Amino acid sequence: MTATSVASVRRDIPVPSESDGTPWCSDAIADMLRALEIPYVLLNPGASFRGLHDSIVNHLGNEKPQMIVVLHEEHAVAIAHGYTKVAGRPLAAILHSNVGLMHGSMAIFDAWVDRVPVIVLGATGPVDAAKRRPWIDWIHTAQDQAALVRHFIKWDAQPASILAAQEALLRARQIATTAPQGPVYVCFDAALQESRLAARPARPDPARYLAPPPARPADDVIRQAAALLSGARRPVILAGRVSRDETGWRQRIQLAEALNAEVLTDLKVGCAFPTDHPLHAAPGGHFLNATAKEVLRGADVVLSLDWLDLAGTLQQAWEGEAVASKIIQVSVDHYSHNGWSMDHQGLPPVDVFLLSEPEAAVDLLNRQVTPRPASLPKRAAPAPAAQAAPQGPLTVPVLAAVLDRAIGQQKTCLMRLPLSWSGDLWHFRHPLDFLGYDGGGGIGSGPGMAIGSALALKGTDRLPVAVIGDGDYMMGVNALWTAANAQIPMLMVVCNNRSFFNDELHQERMARQRNRPVENRWIGQRIADPEPDLASMARAQGLTAYGPVEDADALEQVLREAIAAARNGAAVVVDARVQAGYSPAMTAGMTRSDD
Repeated sequence: MTATSVASVRRDIPVPSESDGTPWCSDAIADMLRALEIPYVLLNPGASFRGLHDSIVNHLGNEKPQMIVVLHEEHAVAIAHGYTKVAGRPLAAILHSNVGLMHGSMAIFDAWVDRVPVIVLGATGPVDAAKRRPWIDWIHTAQDQAALVRHFIKWDAQPASILAAQEALLRARQIATTAPQGPVYVCFDAALQESRLAARPARPDPARYLAPPPARPADDVIRQAAALLSGARRPVILAGRVSRDETGWRQRIQLAEALNAEVLTDLKVGCAFPTDHPLHAAPGGHFLNATAKEVLRGADVVLSLDWLDLAGTLQQAWEGEAVASKIIQVSVDHYSHNGWSMDHQGLPPVDVFLLSEPEAAVDLLNRQVTPRPASLPKRAAPAPAAQAAPQGPLTVPVLAAVLDRAIGQQKTCLMRLPLSWSGDLWHFRHPLDFLGYDGGGGIGSGPGMAIGSALALKGTDRLPVAVIGDGDYMMGVNALWTAANAQIPMLMVVCNNRSFFNDELHQERMARQRNRPVENRWIGQRIADPEPDLASMARAQGLTAYGPVEDADALEQVLREAIAAARNGAAVVVDARVQAGYSPAMTAGMTRSDD
């Protein structure tokens, strides 16, 4: 769902300054950022972009775009990433020279793998060695700074004039927002920023440099796909990387109902289909559960809507045998692959390839398919496991049940969920009910991305909720200061099992394979002796915080207070101490024989 308005956040208001009429290069760059209608720039300050920093403050008045300060460059990119997952339009993150780019590189990789546009701005130099200060300007200048991230961005530039800088910004937005979307990087020479111009340059009209409209598959390929689906005995739709657009959501439901096609979804990406719909065939997860494998293996025609890891998913279902289903792939993702990263996954077999984003293809297929009679008995929508009566010590399912009860009928956006969350714990009924994960599969991105998503949700009727693991929280905890400083309301619930538990399972598997003591799996994994006080970390940065909470009854009362505080504009953290463990479905996927 593309945001049409921007909610305000707390702004530092500069003392008004009178212009002496001198046209500075960085002023013209700032003017271009405003013309691109970028509402916020995320930054941790640095001398390499001091000229641009001054221009945003004193030339633009710190608005349109407004600075939002972060305590680490990785959070700058992560917040921009999380914002765009909701709003559908990019923010800018400014990273200081080579060292800031190194800090931000993990978050850039996340955005790359997640196919999310972020405009990363950097600075270096001065490139002219004669203008460098001793020591510091030398170690903060690189011959080819973009080389640090070029393998996982779509495009980069280091313009040498203001006209080139204007064009670079226009091109950066155009490339970043053209499917498959992704991050771009524009680096400004410090000396260029601080140079006087002979005259203020004319500013190009950004409306003339937009991304192209979505690609449309060829008519004959649409007809082939529609014929296969209309004549299928048991079609299955894999609803993968799609937009948050409500029209696209309704069109996917229309197509599934017309074809009486079973639908599978994936917890690694944002929700793509209502999980309580009778055609939703199995709870989503990171890997296929037994029901999903059976459904997919029984399909004679599979429609992949930019499914993440189509080859690996087919391999899970067919277990090494040749895939007997006819495969229709809808994607433009192959345009992102450059050979350095293996995020393209395996190469899937495809019988009909629709070169477009899912929304365009689904719209055209809806016009071409012939409705199919129901060939399978309709399932009753299963009640989520979270509706079980919660009581006693906290586990992730109990936490989900308590959270569900505390939220009640309020519209909610689950901005993040931990790896231990199972798809049967919660129903998604709207494209903003769940936003998916970070793309890169590391940890530490959760706090920043949640803050960015909450920023985009500010002013809407949705409660922004992030449920994250304690390892993710600890690596990104100082992102929380930005939520307090900018007054971004949100609720963050930490599933605190005092462990990097994912790797406990890996160590258990190694021990079993090698006939060694399973009891040692915790060593080198536990976050204990001492156990960090997660709530105090939040309170120390100006947030409202509760915990640790260890049982269901206490958690429900705490969550009701926390939700009320978030509704009243606070950023809130709840430390919920859960027992270590994953759902059986999740554990089966993580310990499969081919991982």
